[in-house]
Amino acid sequence: MKKQKGFSLIELLIVVAIILIIAAIAIPNLLRSKIAANESSAVGSVRTIGTAEVTYSSTWGTGFSVDLASLGGPSPCVNAAPGAACLIDSLLSQAPFTKSGYLFNAAGTKLVGAIYNGFEVNATPTTYQTTGVRAFCDDQTGVLKFVANGAAAIGIGNDTCAGVGNAPPVSGPVGN
Repeated sequence: MKKQKGFSLIELLIVVAIILIIAAIAIPNLLRSKIAANESSAVGSVRTIGTAEVTYSSTWGTGFSVDLASLGGPSPCVNAAPGAACLIDSLLSQAPFTKSGYLFNAAGTKLVGAIYNGFEVNATPTTYQTTGVRAFCDDQTGVLKFVANGAAAIGIGNDTCAGVGNAPPVSGPVGN
C-alpha cells in the first residue's frame, strides 16, 4: 500500500488554533492603534482649524469666522471671500464635517456688534470606543484641550473649551 502525503486533521487543528491565538492577541492592539491614529489626526485638524481662525481674523479684519464652512469653500477653492476663505480643506469645511472618525464643529463666539471676538472648535468621535475615546477642543487662547470621555461633544458656546478642567487623565491640555 502507498503512503499518502498530506496533513492530518490534528495537525490542521493545531495550526488553526495557533492562528486564532495570534489573532486574539493582535486584533485589540490593532484597534487601539487605529484609535490612536484617529485621535492624532483629530488633534492636527483642530490645530489647523484654530490656525485658520487666526488667519481669517487677520486677513479679513472682521473678527473670527462665524462657522466652519466660512473657513473653507468649494473644492477647488480659488476665490477667497469672508464666506469661503479657502483656508482649510473642503473635507473639513463641508458637511458632514467628518475626518478620520471624528466629527468637527466650530463657531464664532463673543459677538460684539457684528464682530466675533472669539471662537470655539471641537472634535468628537463619530463612534465612541471605536473611532476614538477622547474629544478635543480649542479656542482663541490657542490651548488645545481634551476630555477623556469623548462620548459627548464638548460644545461650541462662549468659553466652553476654557471651562474644560485640568484633571489628568480625565481632561486637560494636549501636549505638543
